[in-house]
Amino acid sequence: MSAVRSLRKLSRAALLGATSRNALPDALEHVAKVHRAHHPRADLRPLRRAYVLAESSHRGQMRKSGEPYITHPLAVTLLLAQLGAETTTLTASLLHDTVEDTEVTLEQVRAEFGDEVCYLVDGVTKLEKVDYGAAAESETFRKMLLATGNDVRVMSIKLADRLHNMRTLGVMRPEKQARIAKVTADVLIPLAERLGVQALKRELEDLAFAVLQPEEHTRTRELIREHTADPDPLTGIASRVRRMLREAGIGAQVLIRPRHALSVHRLRLKRGDREGLGPCDFGRLLILVQEDADCYAVLGELHTCFAPLVSEFKDFIAVPKFNLYQSLHTAVADEDGQVVEVLVRTRRMHRVAEAGVIALGDPHAAATRPEESTEQPGERRDPTRPGWLSRLLEWQSHAPDADTFWTELRDELAQDREITVYCAVPGPDSPAGEALPLPAGATCVDAAYALLGQAGHRCIGARLNGRLAALTTPLRDGDGLQLFLEAQGTEPSGPSPEWLGHVRTPAARLAIRQWLAASGTSAGDDREREPEAGAPEADDRARREPVAPAAGEQAAGATESTPVVPGRPDAPVRLARCCTPVPPDAVTGFAVRGGAVTVHRDTCHAVTRMTSAGRTALPVRWERGTAGCRVTLRAEAFGRPRLLADLTETIAAEGAAVVAADVEPPREQRVRHTYTLHLPDASGLPALMRAMRQVPGVYDVTRAVHRAAAN
Repeated sequence: MSAVRSLRKLSRAALLGATSRNALPDALEHVAKVHRAHHPRADLRPLRRAYVLAESSHRGQMRKSGEPYITHPLAVTLLLAQLGAETTTLTASLLHDTVEDTEVTLEQVRAEFGDEVCYLVDGVTKLEKVDYGAAAESETFRKMLLATGNDVRVMSIKLADRLHNMRTLGVMRPEKQARIAKVTADVLIPLAERLGVQALKRELEDLAFAVLQPEEHTRTRELIREHTADPDPLTGIASRVRRMLREAGIGAQVLIRPRHALSVHRLRLKRGDREGLGPCDFGRLLILVQEDADCYAVLGELHTCFAPLVSEFKDFIAVPKFNLYQSLHTAVADEDGQVVEVLVRTRRMHRVAEAGVIALGDPHAAATRPEESTEQPGERRDPTRPGWLSRLLEWQSHAPDADTFWTELRDELAQDREITVYCAVPGPDSPAGEALPLPAGATCVDAAYALLGQAGHRCIGARLNGRLAALTTPLRDGDGLQLFLEAQGTEPSGPSPEWLGHVRTPAARLAIRQWLAASGTSAGDDREREPEAGAPEADDRARREPVAPAAGEQAAGATESTPVVPGRPDAPVRLARCCTPVPPDAVTGFAVRGGAVTVHRDTCHAVTRMTSAGRTALPVRWERGTAGCRVTLRAEAFGRPRLLADLTETIAAEGAAVVAADVEPPREQRVRHTYTLHLPDASGLPALMRAMRQVPGVYDVTRAVHRAAAN
């Protein structure tokens, strides 16, 4: 209710305006008060000018909630002000929708507010669907990430913008809520984690959780309500800790930090007992001190007066996380056996933990004034570009199209755990040892490309924790790694095709594929996994696979593209059912029994499996020849009567034929339909997917890729 009252106050203030020409508008008073609490000497004149321009530009526009539109940029600005953002960021956040939704141009913003504000506004402005079609969303994120590479404040504004939109998501259609929540969960929440903005991340997680898993969210909220109805045992433990630290002469503030809904849900799943949470599992103790040394003093007292759980101790002060986070984590048990988790950090660490990159203020100013930087040993060297972002920007430049970029981005951000490896390359001109954040499960090959970029092609060996190791060896958190490179001036032998089966990062995957394609090196033989003698599955599967005729067997009047294997003009070509490639997908061929060639999309998991098994890849190109193509689409929707009929009617109206259809049982009022379709023209695929998304109840339509079963 407090959020609703705040919006109403902003709405009334926005309509009333300022009381005098030079006074702050009433709607900005609260923002200004919060901003001055963090920056007492801040010049508020740019904020006043930005508000005047935004209010006049958005005048007459209303949000779907019924509030004047100006309440949205005001709410976004207030969120950022509460996290301590500086004036330039707040100015840009007030203007962040003006170029996108009004007649204001970037030139006007630049003339009035300067290049810096203009850059931030341009960075969060969406690309037009008229110009980019179905690729508009993914290309908008690509543009935003490129802008973030030069100024992380772009993503700060986007995260605050999405949080306020998620708070008011209830006024939209359920399928649109689900679509927005899914993109938030897949992309924006992981970005908030990587930028360290935990305050925004936690609320985004709970809001997306409520939309995507409503039944689990309701059950979790009920558990939290039941817990709050009883006395919290953490209150007594917190009092005992305060007394203990006071007697030890350590100045500290001891707080009870409740877990948010998704955190409680994850803990339930981790325990394996869905209702087995203890009374101390709904929160943690947060202890704030003044100096770094006090953190370890507190830790000593805790481990002396309580029984520590050694396996739960983590020191993120000596070894900070990749996203600026610093804290001591431990868990202790009292005499009754109650286990409580404890976080210990300084107040400065706490501010950075909550606000992440926003706590840096102006990143460019921090870069030019090292003595004022908040950077700590082990953190990134350049506060304007985190290491993970530099690597993301590197591999995205090699992503050939929006679909590949979007798929690789979501796959990379889906990694739910990061490790830190200390990596070095011997030699006077080689990179010195540095903390290298990588996704869990990454190998020495991933580290080579993360540290060296394209020079990773020259890597020939590795020493892991002092011992020689294979380049395909998985890395663990805290490992020390030395990479050995071929001598400069020699022609690099290049990556081995088997590396593709052992990499986890898009940068390594794309670089290896490009090398193999450019050098003509065999990437392995992608023959289908052959069954044992007497097994009928291979022949049956071959009969079910769509078969494209050989290059010389073109149908009369045909106009569509077909895959052709250079050097094997008479070989029948089959389109793999696992990924259903269509033009202009990048594809790879693999010989199968009987002289045929099966064609997979380059991003198909079967390609990695086949190449890692040493199968020989065949180059494939699309040529004009046969009519039509086959593709598999997956539609995510809310269950309702006539959904199947409406989807098949839409498919037929777009000229596609249904070859096969599968409807999974409803789960939490959601259903998944999988259609194998025959299209007369592959160029009609984007229009077909858009038409399917417009069917009431459908919130996402994607190309289906089936993971190959493990050997």
